[in-house]
Amino acid sequence: MGETVLVPIDGSPLSQQALRHALEKFPDAAIIAFHVVNIYEPGYDVNDTYVSELLGGSGKWDEIEREAADHLLSEADEIARDYNREIDTDSDIGDPQRLIPDYARENAVDHIVMGVHGRAEEDRSLVGRVAETVVFRSPVSVTIIR
Repeated sequence: MGETVLVPIDGSPLSQQALRHALEKFPDAAIIAFHVVNIYEPGYDVNDTYVSELLGGSGKWDEIEREAADHLLSEADEIARDYNREIDTDSDIGDPQRLIPDYARENAVDHIVMGVHGRAEEDRSLVGRVAETVVFRSPVSVTIIR
């Protein structure tokens, strides 16, 4: 069986760059684009309507987030088609710092490629909080794309 590469995606340009990197550098691997809905810290795929629904308690947040996740995963499929590749996609709801390493462990992933949002300022980490935690908790090697 071939290698499996997990690429966490959040809708940011860096996560799209990480997917492109994985498609280029792992031409024979199965690629999984994985989106984690982080309800505690809305990310790049979240709009003002979503935040209003979530904070307003309308109960529609799950429908809105499911639509956003479907959109992100469709974008990932489009990127893969640019490389004449097919990928698997998956999503979950929870804490990305926990779910990404858990997904890798539970799905026999061989490598993780992820974009980071860290800042190169003196008082800030070079990698983001999520990426740093994933690196330390991951059961496999992690490539960080900046």
